[in-house]
Amino acid sequence: MNAPPITRCQWRGMAGDPLYEAYHDTEWGVPEYDSRALWEKLVLDGFQAGLAWITILRKRDAFRAAFDGFDPEKVARYGEADRTRLMADPGIVRSNAKIDAAIEGAKIYLQMRARGEDFSEFCWGFVGGRPVQNAWTDFGQVPARTPLAVEMSKALKAKGFKFVGPVIVYAWMQATGLVNDHLTCCFRHEHVKGLAR
Repeated sequence: MNAPPITRCQWRGMAGDPLYEAYHDTEWGVPEYDSRALWEKLVLDGFQAGLAWITILRKRDAFRAAFDGFDPEKVARYGEADRTRLMADPGIVRSNAKIDAAIEGAKIYLQMRARGEDFSEFCWGFVGGRPVQNAWTDFGQVPARTPLAVEMSKALKAKGFKFVGPVIVYAWMQATGLVNDHLTCCFRHEHVKGLAR
């Protein structure tokens, strides 16, 4: 007997794409509390600027290899040789501005840590430590940015982070579970809601 069909969010291009479906089904919207992982995802969302997320998702393993597993201590030490290496790597998005933003972001991350400022606590502080639980019924209702994303974008920019405009920041908030934007009809909505601390 066949299993009933799964109802997912209505993302363009996801239906039938196993990589995209697996990302939606297991990762997107799950609350992320690890500082390094939050920073990695922020960097990847910055690389997405002007591109579709599936492009970054398909290149994510190559990004991780190219950026030493997004170890901020290693990335912060990158110099001209590393910039040249990254710009020559066909496996990633080759953009001088985005590569420089990633390197500078690693330095800022370490500066925050040195001051006793935990990146995860900083991020989760904007939502009071608990995910915002939305109840959208249709994909057209889901915003591209919110006042909270604008506030967070300004705070990240004030620290020196780049490629952290409100639209990028909101996509990152959705991905890392600071907000639950799975549609109420999606099989993941209630499960993700239950993962909140």
